[in-house]
Amino acid sequence: MAELSYRRQDHGFLGLLESEAGSPADARAVIIPFGLEASVSYGGGTAAGPETIISASPQLEFFDEALWAEPYRQFGIATLETIRPELPIEAALKQLETIVSDVLAKGKFPLVLGGEHALTPGAVRPFARRYRDLAVLQFDAHADLRDGYLGEKYSHAAAMRRVLDNDHVSLVQAGIRAISADEIPFLEQNRRRIATFWGRDKGKWSAADIVEAIGGRPVYLTFDVDAFDASLMPATGTPEPGGFFFEEACEIIDAVAKAAPIVGADVVELAPVSGLHACDFTAAKLVYRILTSALYRTENSVKA
Repeated sequence: MAELSYRRQDHGFLGLLESEAGSPADARAVIIPFGLEASVSYGGGTAAGPETIISASPQLEFFDEALWAEPYRQFGIATLETIRPELPIEAALKQLETIVSDVLAKGKFPLVLGGEHALTPGAVRPFARRYRDLAVLQFDAHADLRDGYLGEKYSHAAAMRRVLDNDHVSLVQAGIRAISADEIPFLEQNRRRIATFWGRDKGKWSAADIVEAIGGRPVYLTFDVDAFDASLMPATGTPEPGGFFFEEACEIIDAVAKAAPIVGADVVELAPVSGLHACDFTAAKLVYRILTSALYRTENSVKA
């Protein structure tokens, strides 16, 4: 197990002084910046996503009015030094797998900042080894069930297909509103492993339906920011209309956290656009909400 290389707390997520944040070694949550950008097929810029989210995060209000507390004070957040992803993508996935494994071995909660969605299979592997009934909860506009794309087996468009290479892992998809004909046969053949909540039917299902599909299993949460409506999140490679607004997504995350342990997460596909700092802020707030949902309500979480 390698030693983790932490940055100074005032240079990390939330930008806190160490007197407020405590020692990185004592933090329960670890932010892993991993700006992989190797298979993007439309808009680019995901390599800048992690540092942009970290830079925006000190502008958040840390007080949560629903909890009447500053949640980070309970669990602590540390941020790793910037990691340069290796290439090709398969090597990057092995690199990220090792880092996430090291974070888990120290009893901490890993949250990966991407970077493109291609990174998720690498982040999931240590959880798949640890949990024989792992459920991956995917917030996304796209199904990502292709068996490769444009000649790349580990493409961002194949991210969930590669996650399901772990044959004991199940997938719950929320907000999907773009899928190719090539993906349909795999989806139909794997109905027992894949539950899809379509964006077009958002008014017909609820957070409770997603909780039921997860069934109390340990959850790895992967959030592609294009799950948000394009009017809220234009700063992503393929913005899609018809998506979630912020509190809609958080309602689902909160409901899942109350019913099942969220054991790890990633937030991917922010492609920062100069002047659209609201998108950067939204992504940073999402990260904080995920950590709060997973870790503040400790009776609903498990030690990673």
